Amino acid sequence: MELNKRQEHILQIVKDNGPITGEHIADQLNLTRATLRPDLAILTMSGFLDARPRVGYFYTGKSGMQLLTDSLKKIFVKDYQSIPVVVGEGISVYDAIVAMFLEDVGTLFVVDKNSLLVGVLSRKDLLRASIGKQELSSIPVNIIMTRMPNITMCMKEDLVIDVAKKLIEKQIDALPVVKETDKGFEVIGRITKSNITKAFLALADESI
Repeated sequence: MELNKRQEHILQIVKDNGPITGEHIADQLNLTRATLRPDLAILTMSGFLDARPRVGYFYTGKSGMQLLTDSLKKIFVKDYQSIPVVVGEGISVYDAIVAMFLEDVGTLFVVDKNSLLVGVLSRKDLLRASIGKQELSSIPVNIIMTRMPNITMCMKEDLVIDVAKKLIEKQIDALPVVKETDKGFEVIGRITKSNITKAFLALADESI
């Protein structure tokens, strides 16, 4: 977040004199308390300053990067996950390609008859299976999918920043959001690179 000159001046006053009341800050700037109220509110909400009743404002000691890190640690998967596209493990590669095209997604999650996660299909998996002379309608997806326990997953309570690290580390486009049950993992959502981009853009908009 970029501060204007008056906000930077206020920040310096609080650094040098805090805790300090709004009235005393206003006196040093030869301005009214009402004039400063919006600037103090922005600095407080952004995390540069903190305020205590009958004490005044004080500097939190956090840099802009530290404040950004703090904000990232408050963004959870549940806030940005989208609806998963799920297919049964018995469908063919051909049907999986059709489903991926119709749903306009890059990843399909494969479940068993109990609706529990057993595999993941990516564009690369389906493209690899399409190369050659195989009859795609006769090849079941469970032959080519990534199987448990080699599936990278996340839960709705996970931080988006941690999921972003997993996507980069594994070089994949999406993760299933799962809920653990007695029998396995139920797919309740998906988090993609696009979801994470939306989260970061929302954070950037809040900081402007």
